[in-house]
Amino acid sequence: MLTYFLRRLAGTIPVLLAVSVFVFGFVHALPGDPARLVAGPDAAPQDIAAVRAEMGLDRPLWVQYGVWVDNAAHFRLGRSIKTRQQVSEVIGERFMPTLWLTLVSMGWSMVAGILLGVISGVRRGSAGDQASMVLAISGVSMPSFWLGLLLISLFSVHLGWLPTGGYGTWQHFVMPAFVLGLGVAAVMARFTRSAFIEVSAEDYVCTARMKGAPEWRVVWHHTLRNALIPVITLTGLQFGFLMGGSIVVETVYSWPGLGRLLVDSVSYRDYPVIQAEIMLFSIEFVFINLFVDLLYAVVNPEIRLS
Repeated sequence: MLTYFLRRLAGTIPVLLAVSVFVFGFVHALPGDPARLVAGPDAAPQDIAAVRAEMGLDRPLWVQYGVWVDNAAHFRLGRSIKTRQQVSEVIGERFMPTLWLTLVSMGWSMVAGILLGVISGVRRGSAGDQASMVLAISGVSMPSFWLGLLLISLFSVHLGWLPTGGYGTWQHFVMPAFVLGLGVAAVMARFTRSAFIEVSAEDYVCTARMKGAPEWRVVWHHTLRNALIPVITLTGLQFGFLMGGSIVVETVYSWPGLGRLLVDSVSYRDYPVIQAEIMLFSIEFVFINLFVDLLYAVVNPEIRLS
């Protein structure tokens, strides 16, 4: 198991290097000059040049990339161009709201998605199965920004039940968590249904039924436990998707998280914050995938031997 872990961990290094090159190139390809934003609209050309030299933007790109990688490796993320705070402090202030929103969204979407998938798998072809799959397809198809605005109009403007945005109480979580987790619940339901139907045709499931085992035992102990093995992989990937894909939802609901911070930073050309955030999202995806691989290897020992 240790050898498998070290092999998988070593495989993340070239991925992270490739991502760092892409992130650095993407950020520096953005239109606009951050030095001009810092110096002000009325600054003289020599003042802008001085600011650019102070920020290191007058150096060749490969030198800037090397300095950035070295600083990131030593956890020196620099200062925000907009607020002049340490980037680590800026991200730290916004990290927990995004994490809590992600956990709440992931929690309800997993429970609802797996339950719908199991119900559809047990009663496949029935009206309940068709209704569940229609809901799943609708959840995947609806744009999050449109659904978010629709819920604000209904539950905040017309009914006055929930706040339009912000962060602090459980009411603030209801609409953002629902919108963010809806697509995950839909994908989880369809994936669980497919896995459940596939496992239901296995010989050991048919044998359990032939031996007279109660249907609930066949479903929960023989079918569902084995059907959830591939769902583990999907769960990890969807968690990473929620962490990095909350940008639209956080913007719609004025959620003070990493997604909204990224949008604000792109508008201001805040290079240090943009680079740190995108790399953070990328590292999250890489290590979540690593964790899922390890968990999958624990559940299915054949993976470690392949």
